Amino acid sequence: MGSAHRNEASGRFITFEGIDGCGKTTQLRLLAQRLREQGRAVVETVEPGGTEIGRQIRKILLDPANTAIQPRTELLLYFASRAQNVNEVIRPALDAGQIVLCDRFTDSTLAYQGYGRGLDPEVVLVLDRIACRGLKPDTTVLIDIDLETSLARARRRNERFGQEESRIDDEHADFHARVRDGYRALARQEPGRFVVIDGRASIGDVALRVAEALHARV
Repeated sequence: MGSAHRNEASGRFITFEGIDGCGKTTQLRLLAQRLREQGRAVVETVEPGGTEIGRQIRKILLDPANTAIQPRTELLLYFASRAQNVNEVIRPALDAGQIVLCDRFTDSTLAYQGYGRGLDPEVVLVLDRIACRGLKPDTTVLIDIDLETSLARARRRNERFGQEESRIDDEHADFHARVRDGYRALARQEPGRFVVIDGRASIGDVALRVAEALHARV
């Protein structure tokens, strides 16, 4: 289900989603490596981030000192980063026939700000139409893990790399449970776009499942 604005010669837009600590970033990198070895042109990007402007917005969003950020402020900042990424990186790469792998996209906002924060999903979708101008992933890989594994991995990551981006990780477990439920609901609503992979297996096993699931799609 790609964007109506793209022609047949355009690239493929694949997003990776899941709760914190699910391993999606690692799996995105492994898929990018595999596709490049097959001679495919691949662009990797991330939300929030992906551009110089986006990286500045990401610092604001994920800094644990910024506890005063309101849910609507958070929502608008995520889409500000996304609008920049779509215009500067994602659309040009797709128009050039490349495969774009994006670590999080609007499904993250529906899961975290919609299901997690309780904001109206219709407001999220209106902002998506403004920021992304009809661009939708062709395929979304949802790496699904249980909350206990998620929180333990996120804690380990923050201990290893520092606490600069831990604001969302620091939310209560019930917030993360709502986010996970949200992701599973989104996958049920669009089974043609979503590929759900159990993320509790080894990195190699998960990578194999991702490659098998995407084989026919890329």
